[in-house]
Amino acid sequence: MGTTYLHAAASLDGYIAREDDDVGTLHDWYFNGDHPLLEEDHAEIHGAPFRVSAASADYVRGMWARQEVLVMGRHLFDLTNGWEGKPAAAGHVVVVSHRPRPDGWHPEAPFDFETSVVAALARAHDVAGDGEIAVTAGDIGGQALALGLIDTVAIDVVPVVFGHGKAYFGALVDAPVILGDPEVVIQGEGVLHLRYPVRR
Repeated sequence: MGTTYLHAAASLDGYIAREDDDVGTLHDWYFNGDHPLLEEDHAEIHGAPFRVSAASADYVRGMWARQEVLVMGRHLFDLTNGWEGKPAAAGHVVVVSHRPRPDGWHPEAPFDFETSVVAALARAHDVAGDGEIAVTAGDIGGQALALGLIDTVAIDVVPVVFGHGKAYFGALVDAPVILGDPEVVIQGEGVLHLRYPVRR
């Protein structure tokens, strides 16, 4: 069974977006370097071609190459329109939602819709095999962590303080959750990549 990790870029004080879903400068590091992440960018969907620093490129390319499935919430799906069925990394996406796939929305896109975090992770494991599963941070990721379904916490810390907003771990109520020492500490340009194992 593959590793399941919680992931997002976050402010220094732990927010993945402002209350209005504006991410501010949190994703600037994806576009501030000379090293492409993908052979085929969909800049019209993702905002610009992904170009990062050399340190970030090695880290992100490896993570994306191992990622077979992405699990996300319906709110993020609606905000991005599911990246028009073309996510940047994963070959398959599972959306946690009580609403089905929108009528007529990219029927060929490898997206499944499940009604709970538990069902979404079960479906993700069926699809991923030994590949890695990324779970987006926020409420869905916080629920998965509280349920013991996350192996690793991966966070890209950006040197900005929001003061308030949408928390990386969502409304996690079963705190504290104890993590191990970071297995990955990589300094990019405008970002610090950290990866922590979850203690069992």
